[in-house]
Amino acid sequence: MLAEYFDLIEAVGLDLFFAFIFIFIGLTVRDVMKTNDVPPIGQAVIYLVLLLGCVGFIAKSIIQLIFESQGVG
Repeated sequence: MLAEYFDLIEAVGLDLFFAFIFIFIGLTVRDVMKTNDVPPIGQAVIYLVLLLGCVGFIAKSIIQLIFESQGVG
C-alpha cells in the first residue's frame, strides 16, 4: 500500500518542508530585524519579498496540479 501512495506522500512531504522553511526564514528575518532596529518600510519590503516567494511556490503547485490533471505534464 505504501508503494501505491509513495508519489503522493513525497509531494505532500516536500510541500510541508517548504512551508516549514518559509516559516523558519520568516522567524529568523524577524529576529534579525528586531535586533538591528530596521525601519518599518524596510520590514514591509522584506516581508513582501518573502510573501511573493511563498506565493510563487503555491502558484507553481497549483499550475502543476492543473496541468497534471489535464494530462499535459
